[in-house]
Amino acid sequence: MTTDKRVDAYVAGLSGWQRDAVVRLRELVHQAVPDIREEWKWDTPVFAGRANVCAIGVFRDHVKVNFFKGASLTDRAGLFNAGLEAKASRAIDFPRGDLSGLDTEAFQALIREAAAL
Repeated sequence: MTTDKRVDAYVAGLSGWQRDAVVRLRELVHQAVPDIREEWKWDTPVFAGRANVCAIGVFRDHVKVNFFKGASLTDRAGLFNAGLEAKASRAIDFPRGDLSGLDTEAFQALIREAAAL
């Protein structure tokens, strides 16, 4: 695992539910693909393997995980709930960072499949 220090600083600068959600999602991504790289692109944390896998964005009322090639992934659990009209990407929005209903196995399967593309 390599981590861009800007990602660490970004996460450290978050507070409350936003920080909690990003910390947990980051942990799940690294558990799914231990050798994934963290990069700082477009003012947001991006996870990459051979190509960009996903990005985590923090917004006023939600946290978003954007899968760059999401339209090519098999979302058996129906996790994608945003960006469904986009040509290539798909996203999962977590209102107020609520991860309580997240199927972590399905989420990590998406991460592994995206990293393998």
